[in-house]
Amino acid sequence: MNSPNERLKWLIAAVALIAGASQTLAANPPDADQKGPVFLKEPTNRIDFSNSTGAEIECKASGNPMPEIIWIRSDGTAVGDVPGLRQISSDGKLVFPPFRAEDYRQEVHAQVYACLARNQFGSIISRDVHVRAVVSQHYEEDIHKAFVIRGNSAILKCDIPSFVADFVNVISWHSDEQENFYPGVEYDGKYLVLPSGELHIREVGPEDGYKSYQCRTKHRLTGETRLSATKGRLVITEPVGSVGPKLTSGDDSRTVKIKLEASVTLLCPAQAYPVPVYRWYKFIEGTTRKQAVVLNDRVKQVSGTLIIKDAVVEDSGKYLCVVNNSVGGESVETVLTVTAPLSAKIDPPTQTVDFGRPAVFTCQYTGNPIKTVSWMKDGKAIGHSEPVLRIESVKKEDKGMYQCFVRNDQESAEASAELKLGGRFDPPVIRQAFQEETMEPGPSVFLKCVAGGNPTPEISWELDGKKIANNDRYQVGQYVTVNGDVVSYLNITSVHANDGGLYKCIAKSKVGVAEHSAKLNVYGLPYIRQMEKKAIVAGETLMVTCPVAGYPIDSIVWERDNRALPINRKQKVFPNGTLIIENVERNSDQATYTCVAKNQEGYSARGSLEVQVMVLPRIIPFAFEEGPAQVGQYLTLHCSVPGGDLPLNVDWTLDGQPISEDLGITTARVGRRGSVLTIEAVEASHAGNFTCHARNLAGHQQFTTPLNVYVPPRWILEPTDKAFAQGSDAKVECKADGFPKPQVTWKKAVGDTPGEYKDLKKSDNIRVEEGTLHVDNIQKTNEGYYLCEAINGIGSGLSAVIMISVQAPPEFTEKLRNQTARRGEPAVLQCEAKGEKPIGILWNMNNMRLDPKNDNRYTIREEILSTGVMSSLSIKRTERSDSALFTCVATNAFGSDDASINMIVQEVPEMPYALKVLDKSGRSVQLSWAQPYDGNSPLDRYIIEFKRSRASWSEIDRVIVPGHTTEAQVQKLSPATTYNIRIVAENAIGTSQSSEAVTIITAEEAPSGKPQNIKVEPVNQTTMRVTWKPPPRTEWNGEILGYYVGYKLSNTNSSYVFETINFITEEGKEHNLELQNLRVYTQYSVVIQAFNKIGAGPLSEEEKQFTAEGTPSQPPSDTACTTLTSQTIRVGWVSPPLESANGVIKTYKVVYAPSDEWYDETKRHYKKTASSDTVLHGLKKYTNYTMQVLATTAGGDGVRSVPIHCQTEPDVPEAPTDVKALVMGNAAILVSWRPPAQPNGIITQYTVYSKAEGAETETKTQKVPHYQMSFEATELEKNKPYEFWVTASTTIGEGQQSKSIVAMPSDQVPAKIASFDDTFTATFKEDAKMPCLAVGAPQPEITWKIKGVEFSANDRMRLLPDGSLLIKSVNRQDAGDYSCHAENSIAKDSITHKLIVLAPPQSPHVTLSATTTDALTVKLKPHEGDTAPLHGYTLHYKPEFGEWETSEVSVDSQKHNIEGLLCGSRYQVYATGFNNIGAGEASDILNTRTKGQKPKLPEKPRFIEVSSNSVSLHFKAWKDGGCPMSHFVVESKKRDQIEWNQISNNVKPDNNYVVLDLEPATWYNLRITAHNSAGFTVAEYDFATLTVTGGTIAPSRDLPELSAEDTIRIILSNLNLVVPVVAALLVIIIAIIVICILRSKGNHHKDDVVYNQTMGPGATLDKRRPDLRDELGYIAPPNRKLPPVPGSNYNTCDRIKRGRGGLRSNHSTWDPRRNPNLYEELKAPPVPMHGNHYGHAHGNAECHYRHPGMEDEICPYATFHLLGFREEMDPTKAMNFQTFPHQNGHAGPVPGHAGTMLPPGHPGHVHSRSGSQSMPRANRYQRKNSQGGQSSIYTPAPEYDDPANCAEEDQYRRYTRVNSQGGSLYSGPGPEYDDPANCAPEEDQYGSQYGGPYGQPYDHYGSRGSMGRRSIGSARNPGNGSPEPPPPPPRNHDMSNSSFNDSKESNEISEAECDRDHGPRGNYGAVKRSPQPKDQRSTEEMRKLIERNETGPKQLQLQQANGAGFTAYDTMAV
Repeated sequence: MNSPNERLKWLIAAVALIAGASQTLAANPPDADQKGPVFLKEPTNRIDFSNSTGAEIECKASGNPMPEIIWIRSDGTAVGDVPGLRQISSDGKLVFPPFRAEDYRQEVHAQVYACLARNQFGSIISRDVHVRAVVSQHYEEDIHKAFVIRGNSAILKCDIPSFVADFVNVISWHSDEQENFYPGVEYDGKYLVLPSGELHIREVGPEDGYKSYQCRTKHRLTGETRLSATKGRLVITEPVGSVGPKLTSGDDSRTVKIKLEASVTLLCPAQAYPVPVYRWYKFIEGTTRKQAVVLNDRVKQVSGTLIIKDAVVEDSGKYLCVVNNSVGGESVETVLTVTAPLSAKIDPPTQTVDFGRPAVFTCQYTGNPIKTVSWMKDGKAIGHSEPVLRIESVKKEDKGMYQCFVRNDQESAEASAELKLGGRFDPPVIRQAFQEETMEPGPSVFLKCVAGGNPTPEISWELDGKKIANNDRYQVGQYVTVNGDVVSYLNITSVHANDGGLYKCIAKSKVGVAEHSAKLNVYGLPYIRQMEKKAIVAGETLMVTCPVAGYPIDSIVWERDNRALPINRKQKVFPNGTLIIENVERNSDQATYTCVAKNQEGYSARGSLEVQVMVLPRIIPFAFEEGPAQVGQYLTLHCSVPGGDLPLNVDWTLDGQPISEDLGITTARVGRRGSVLTIEAVEASHAGNFTCHARNLAGHQQFTTPLNVYVPPRWILEPTDKAFAQGSDAKVECKADGFPKPQVTWKKAVGDTPGEYKDLKKSDNIRVEEGTLHVDNIQKTNEGYYLCEAINGIGSGLSAVIMISVQAPPEFTEKLRNQTARRGEPAVLQCEAKGEKPIGILWNMNNMRLDPKNDNRYTIREEILSTGVMSSLSIKRTERSDSALFTCVATNAFGSDDASINMIVQEVPEMPYALKVLDKSGRSVQLSWAQPYDGNSPLDRYIIEFKRSRASWSEIDRVIVPGHTTEAQVQKLSPATTYNIRIVAENAIGTSQSSEAVTIITAEEAPSGKPQNIKVEPVNQTTMRVTWKPPPRTEWNGEILGYYVGYKLSNTNSSYVFETINFITEEGKEHNLELQNLRVYTQYSVVIQAFNKIGAGPLSEEEKQFTAEGTPSQPPSDTACTTLTSQTIRVGWVSPPLESANGVIKTYKVVYAPSDEWYDETKRHYKKTASSDTVLHGLKKYTNYTMQVLATTAGGDGVRSVPIHCQTEPDVPEAPTDVKALVMGNAAILVSWRPPAQPNGIITQYTVYSKAEGAETETKTQKVPHYQMSFEATELEKNKPYEFWVTASTTIGEGQQSKSIVAMPSDQVPAKIASFDDTFTATFKEDAKMPCLAVGAPQPEITWKIKGVEFSANDRMRLLPDGSLLIKSVNRQDAGDYSCHAENSIAKDSITHKLIVLAPPQSPHVTLSATTTDALTVKLKPHEGDTAPLHGYTLHYKPEFGEWETSEVSVDSQKHNIEGLLCGSRYQVYATGFNNIGAGEASDILNTRTKGQKPKLPEKPRFIEVSSNSVSLHFKAWKDGGCPMSHFVVESKKRDQIEWNQISNNVKPDNNYVVLDLEPATWYNLRITAHNSAGFTVAEYDFATLTVTGGTIAPSRDLPELSAEDTIRIILSNLNLVVPVVAALLVIIIAIIVICILRSKGNHHKDDVVYNQTMGPGATLDKRRPDLRDELGYIAPPNRKLPPVPGSNYNTCDRIKRGRGGLRSNHSTWDPRRNPNLYEELKAPPVPMHGNHYGHAHGNAECHYRHPGMEDEICPYATFHLLGFREEMDPTKAMNFQTFPHQNGHAGPVPGHAGTMLPPGHPGHVHSRSGSQSMPRANRYQRKNSQGGQSSIYTPAPEYDDPANCAEEDQYRRYTRVNSQGGSLYSGPGPEYDDPANCAPEEDQYGSQYGGPYGQPYDHYGSRGSMGRRSIGSARNPGNGSPEPPPPPPRNHDMSNSSFNDSKESNEISEAECDRDHGPRGNYGAVKRSPQPKDQRSTEEMRKLIERNETGPKQLQLQQANGAGFTAYDTMAV
């Protein structure tokens, strides 16, 4: 220490430290932005790490000031650094570096830590952090043998050592046969890796005993994986006899804990033979009842193992697995606890509470399980364990940080909240204080202290620790400033040297203390002030400072007995004069101490201090006699207090309560230092803790001893007789108390009577817990008498005998069985129930009560058996209705049970029905029928019977069909003959009756009648409904298939647009069609025609109708308003344009409201008028109005006009609202008034009228300016009453007068306020002024109260001289009541103003109400604190990766839909409100997402349909996951290829798609990528194409190589098969050669002509040369409908896309370099023919097609499996159509493949692409395939007997249909006919649908078209841009019609039309313009030409050559 001054400063600092932090905190109150600590990053509950990696634990907290981070242990002690093992980094992280195994220390590496954050406002502690370091140790996994009975399931367990079990998981299993098993979701296989790591093997067989298994594990800390050291295997035992279930684990109960959303396995490992049945139950919580576990996608059962995926807390509970087989049963219990992560939150997180007010913190927590809840304050426990913490009255020490902790055995969680002190809770603070001063003696000293706080503190002064009181030299004074601070001063007059010392000012209030001290040094000699006697308790520390004056002082020392201190270790002396003595004792430290102060001159002063040491009492320990006392015993205790100062007070308590003599205990004082307690007779109530208390001035001491009293047992709960249901869990309580605690035991009586008892045997289901007897699953054997005994050795004990009876409910041993009987025969059903008798048995039939009284066929008999009851139900004659579920229900007093018998009554089948003709030809018919009721016996076969229509049913032929099919082909029929066909069914019981016969009927004609009763009615503005009835039945001319409904705009020349409608078969039912997307209020003309298979009938008469009226789309124009009077305005307008009226304008609506209320919809007024102007009446005067006009039609209100504004005229004002007259003196009265409620204009002045009462005096008037609201009337007579009233005036004139008021001048002027109560509206942040004009004599005192609180001026509010209150910059909190009070000695008066603050809205509440895939519904709610009316909301929203968008929402909308959003996407939403002040604060951002997921995979069979060279993809089988599909990408490859070929990258989702040009009998891979807005899903499939004949191929496998000898041996052993085959082949080859030679000789020249010509404009096909067709092999029947692609609604011809040009020269060569996007060329070997192949006469020419704009699409050529009929061609129409290019470029029929023919001269090698074309939808001639998707190929029959007969038909009859996939095949008849003459006219045998399996039957054998559109003006399409081709009406197949090729009545495309089409053409029939203008004709013109037969072949060919005509589509065989 360099100087006394420095020493003094050091001492002051030391004293301040000792005083503690509380005063410092009180002196520095927290500012508004200061806050306590809050965790930003809290460490997790568990930190596991490897010693090789180490760990860092981060802990971050925020606060102001920034908190300090300290790490502590669980006991609260701070954690320090341990070199190399544990460090605390500078940023607060707890770091564990990597360490060697030998350095492991448990107190460091296996410890519970916590992170503590603290600043001056409090402390918080993190959740418990369990740190566990794992030292890398070698470990091995073992797999033990598993013993299993054959057929049972086995579980192999991977045993992991316990010291690593928490960190090692099983990731896979492997067998020695290279099989790998991984955890997954496949639950159907033999092997399953369970979530807990075991390998589950089901249905173990002998072969499983030869495999061995290893498990692979992974260490989650080190990442190390290893294979188990041992291999496990199964030891499989063959069952010897039956074995009951045995649990292999040995324990019958387990406990499983699992985390939320994890997967859990509940094992039930049992072995039994026969293989047992496992059932899982879950106990209902809190009961003994259980219910079966419901299995679903999340809960699976595999054998006996229960697997729960994504566990939820509700899964927690007790589960029971019951294992049963025919031998017995076992059960195992498992308690599952699903632990959810703990989390906590305190509400509110911060609260500011005023002194003395209550504070409530609520701890909201989640998680499972929760064991404890505890609270801490500033890191210290406060002993509260409830979720709600309530502080009734907040004190200063209550402020700080509060924490709520929730804990369970595994983890903990915490939440913190801060309690701040409120505005009335400011601790004192020293704002200004005196400084240290050194001075000479003589002058006066002025020391000043200024302190602030709330409440106002008081200031006191001390000198050297002694309070200063006022005297002649010391004067203390203080006052309070205007801002509430206290100023205190200390005046010392004429300061002396003795006045020096440490002066301290102390500011103190009830909420805290602040102090300031400084030295005053006065030059002078040393002086020591007198020190008072100091009393201190022994053991405490004495601290005293010597009160020295004088300056300068050189030294201060303390002496005792003239010895300078210190003289021992306990004493410490500081240079500033402070003496400290630790642990004072009376003997050594009680003395007089002397303080000596010296200066440098040697002058000294001395002062004495007497120290008195007080001693606490000391009690000698005492106790009762050893051991517990007996009841009635005499006891005494002596409490002696030998130590401690007198006087002493000694008293007693029992268990903390004072002892009264009523207890039978007396106490007596023994001298001054003792007391005796006496108990005359001990009672049980005397047991407890006896405490002796000794008190003196030094303090209080106590000593406690317990007293135990022997008490014999007594009942708390005496057991009584009980009855339990059999199988339930029984519980009988028996409780007694006493001392010592009695032991409760149970015994069971021997035999059936009480008397002799034996101890209960410990068994699985009987146990005693704390005196309660538990019998689980109680049975009859447990019934009997039981004894409960309670004994504690005192007395004879207690006992009670009870009877436990077991009540058995009925039970059926067999729950369900089947029983059969033949119909008409008797049957008996029996049920046997066991259980307590009497048992009643009831019978139910299909869950309905069966009463024999209602049906005498039933008889019920009962037979009483020893074990129960047998009930028999007899049926005299069984009927079909007896095929039912019979249930017998047995009931007794204790329960019920039921058993079921499934009765099956068998009989002959019913007759088959719905016999239909699917397809027919000249010699066969394809039939289908519906399977009849089989009589409960499987159908063996069907017998098809058929005959000629003229023959009787005795002359029939039969076809036998297997019973499992419902389709068949009847062959050996004769052409041109009418047949009747019927069918019977046969089962093991007998044969059914015959079905109704089906007749093959003749051909049909188009209808000749028109539809009737046509009505056209508008539905809405864009829709009309057309209704009609069919034509008269006689004019149908066949079965009507549907109607074409045509419509067009009336009074125009446009073509009708047609819709196709299916025919409704219901009798008398009207047809109807809604025409949609029409124009609003427009007249349309409608016509209807019926059609059947042949064509369409005549058009109906035109019906005209208007669509419904719409709303006007434009507002009235030229809206204008004119003010008429003060209450009327004229509004005028011009009608909206006629074209925008959308109807007949009936009225106009004028919407009007005052402009300042316009935002509020509810305050708007409406006026209707039919004219174009109107006058609005009854308006407010001098008010600005806003108006809008709208037009109204029958469709509703139209668009509103732009708002216009007009102001009504002013008028005279209303009377002033209120008037006051206040006496101001003996000659003056002050008149004040309120302005009128409706000024009706700008007030220019007020007029005050006054009149003396009584006398006939004139009325005086006084004009007052408009801004003045009071007037002083003077020169009045004293004590004379005067009457006053007031009027207001505008420019219009003077208004009504106010009420009159009378006043009288007087000397007495009471205080009165002239201002009125009023409501003031102020705008946010603007100034407000509230008046308070008062009168009175003496002058009244004016005071204001704000919301009931006295007003005190501040920076924002002040009182103006005139009494009014001015508020600057108004805020929301200023709103409320303001009262002004005026008071003088005579009276007082008050008024109250209400201040309303208009502010922008506060943040609204936004909540999510609902979500859909493309919309969000939000609920908007204004902030509760808003005062100004809300005008609306602005909703802001954005997708996760997008821009913000806004939407305006009206204030009335409770909910708002945000639509047009992306499906399955995340969105952010917030809202702001707005009013007339402006836009408000934004709400919290709401994070949400729309519904929807990625696409979901379909099942392969529903998606893929395979044929021999193509595959159909049914994309409708895909599930879109809630978000609409956008497109698919299709890729394929052969199985052995690596590269994928992209087929298409934009397949639409609603279409089917065909991948073409595949090779037959080949394996392919297919990859599909499905896209929607939520993402994409990729699926891969493999499939094999069918063989050419439609068969399937076997899975690929290697065949053994055969040696030559093996081959010869096989041939020789099968000679009987080989020889006929070889001979047949030779005959066929020779026949083919002969035919080829003969034909080549006759037709050589013709071949040259036909085949070598190009397909020019003049190319024709001559019918006069029938041999040409023989050459071509097959020409498509011109009118035959092509088979549609399965799953599609388009026929195949619609599927070729538009090409740029027609055919190129046949000399053109294909150059792959020209268009890199063309696909690979496919070539097939040419078919040998005479002469060149197609196009080879002039070289190898190839077609080169270019597809403009379609480089990325795949558009392959049409490919057909041709069907087996030919039809006659008309030479006049021969070149109207074109054939398709053949798929493989063949020039003729290819054996094994029915291909279409190329036209003559067409290039032989057609460029074909490997690809597919998507198939658009509509459901046109679709039929279920007859044999599960089999296709039919027609192969030629050998020949005809007489080719001359029916020469033309000859070409079509050479094909017999052969089923391609091995269904029933009925071979065709020979070539002869029954009647050749009937060939030409009777052509119906070719059938309506040549596609066989493609078509849907027309009623009996036809097909109906579904909805579509067509236009008469275009053969295919209503326009070039149509998105999809319309479905045509079906055509006739009657080839006798000479005009069968004419397309005027049908837009369906025949196969021949397709066959003649040259490949790529215009889109859906759009016409390609010819190069010659004269040849250019529209499709409409072409159609008219065709109708008039004016179009020559040239015109058609030109159009075809230019790519016009019909669009072809690919098809395929299915």
